Amino acid sequence: MEKSPEIRIAIVQTDLHWQDKTANLAMLEEKIWGLKGQADLIILPEMFPTGFSMEAEKLAEPMNLTVCKWMKQLAAQTQATITGSAIITEGGKYFNRLLWVNPDGYVEHYDKRHLFRMANEHETYSSGQKLPIFPLKGWEFCPQVCYDLRFPVWSRNGWDDGVAGYDVIFYVASWPAARVSAWDALLPARAIENLSYSIGVNRVGTDGNGIDYVGHSAAYDFKGEKVSDLGESEGIQIISFSAKKLEEYRSKFPAWRDADQFRIL
Repeated sequence: MEKSPEIRIAIVQTDLHWQDKTANLAMLEEKIWGLKGQADLIILPEMFPTGFSMEAEKLAEPMNLTVCKWMKQLAAQTQATITGSAIITEGGKYFNRLLWVNPDGYVEHYDKRHLFRMANEHETYSSGQKLPIFPLKGWEFCPQVCYDLRFPVWSRNGWDDGVAGYDVIFYVASWPAARVSAWDALLPARAIENLSYSIGVNRVGTDGNGIDYVGHSAAYDFKGEKVSDLGESEGIQIISFSAKKLEEYRSKFPAWRDADQFRIL
């Protein structure tokens, strides 16, 4: 599919009700139901139905139950693809799973690979082993979840005969205020090194464990220059990325030609 000249993306920075799916889905529906026709993609934070919780046994649900069906409904209503992560159980395991739900009801997913051991996430959830690339209007999107941001090899853009593996890398997160300086530094770094747009969508507020979040959801262009910043308050911003500007820069500054070749075993 030929790439659309522009792609419009809605970044949703919000507080979350602790471990309360009903309250979070109702709150988010009220926030985003009016985005129909305004965005091609709507990005929600990590574990948006519950907050970042290790109580998977209590909170997990299988695919195509409440959360997935809610995302299908909102995608159809807004005519936009909706993405964000939730606690999903499959095959007797728990996953911090990013769901990518299209308006036609088609669902793809990415399971978080790097589990945050400082919160014992690795003791509760299973690590993802595959990195899918999601297509939308001819654009290619690379999904990542929170702690993945610290591991650039996993986000490495692949080039095949001069064609990039993706155009936009995005991170859904529950990134604590205590380490927000790393978030602010690494998001533009991922854009620069991969010659792609990058987006980070973080939450705000305080969770049930007393962890504070200050947002700093933002988007960067392929040169690492900031094009959007939600600061530390709840809100929604709609940004637009240009295919022409991206391709012109990649042609003018083809650093990818000198990239080291490697393979993750």
